[in-house]
Amino acid sequence: MWEQIRSNQIRSTVLAIGMGALLVLIGYFLGLYFFDNAIAGLVIALMIWVVMSLFAYFQGDSLLLSISGARKISRDDHPRLYNIVEEMKIASGLERMPDIYIIDDPALNAFATGRDPNRATVTVTSGLLQQLNRDELQGVIGHEISHVKNRDVLLMAMCGVLLGTIVILAWYGSRFLIYGGMSGSRRNSKRDSGGQGQIIILLAALVFMILAPIMAQLIYFAISRKREYLADASSALYTRYPEGLASALEKLGASTGQLKSANQATAPMYIVNPFRQQGMKASDLSSTHPPISERIRILRAMAGASFSDYDQAYRQIHQGGRIIPASGIAAGAPPLAIKRPEAKVEEADKIGRARETSDVMWRLSNYKTINCDCGTRLRVPPNFKGSTITCPHCGRIHQI
Repeated sequence: MWEQIRSNQIRSTVLAIGMGALLVLIGYFLGLYFFDNAIAGLVIALMIWVVMSLFAYFQGDSLLLSISGARKISRDDHPRLYNIVEEMKIASGLERMPDIYIIDDPALNAFATGRDPNRATVTVTSGLLQQLNRDELQGVIGHEISHVKNRDVLLMAMCGVLLGTIVILAWYGSRFLIYGGMSGSRRNSKRDSGGQGQIIILLAALVFMILAPIMAQLIYFAISRKREYLADASSALYTRYPEGLASALEKLGASTGQLKSANQATAPMYIVNPFRQQGMKASDLSSTHPPISERIRILRAMAGASFSDYDQAYRQIHQGGRIIPASGIAAGAPPLAIKRPEAKVEEADKIGRARETSDVMWRLSNYKTINCDCGTRLRVPPNFKGSTITCPHCGRIHQI
């Protein structure tokens, strides 16, 4: 799969250069207008580009995790999730165990980030942990681990930070030009006749307002949907069970919850598009991802669990074409059988998963837990001022 890794490295470079070219263009015209010196605008724009590119490379993952409200966990916090990530790490051949984060949100979604496999993280929502059984969760984690393996995570971090920079500059720049540019037009009135200064202000504001959505669309086009197909194929290979991811995608597509922390800059990172109309399913929203129904059909059409099986299923659904690079399909490789699903007795039921998830979120929020003799669990918030608490069921008084 070295072609895909190389492709992602090239895309990251092209993306940074393209963003820089746009910022330089903006800086040229703003410098010409505000400073009467295009060179000053170019220098400022180049400085912004260099600083944000370096920040995106070295700290982009930390910023994206902070924006999403993700919290890091350890093995003791959620053993089931930790074990699944560890299994997929071994299956994929990664040398380092990715850090694991949880977002306290009932929406079903997940993403991976980090500039390379040695600085990778996997993040899931609390809603995902509650709704997916072990096979399904394993399929999702396998998908995200493959993004780490294929170096998709650097591309995502660069996209998120640089796109966010463009949107912020466009928004605040347009507001400055509209509301604060009148004084500038008066300053330019001596050299501008017939209200030309005012026209320049309005045109510059219009350019700023248009740039943000255009750049958003360009980023989405630059991030090929092919990476999602490849991640699905890798998940099937790592888990040896394509139905696990297919069933998980079915649940994600049927969910109606909005992911509160997602925005236009971070949307491409998630396993499914986090945006939808209120109360609507995500089934085939595809501005940043392939249609979920199509991904499910391909996974369920696989005769085995290898890259070759996925490629064959893809060509069957699409009536031709190829999705797996030649290096991913070994000539003469034996077929890889699909494993049997986990026994149902080993699965935590839905109530158990909900309790397991809520317990870890309470701990991450620094709530204290007091177990009453009557069987009641009392949750004490970190800002509670009292020294005792009374059980609402049996009336026992507990010291805090």
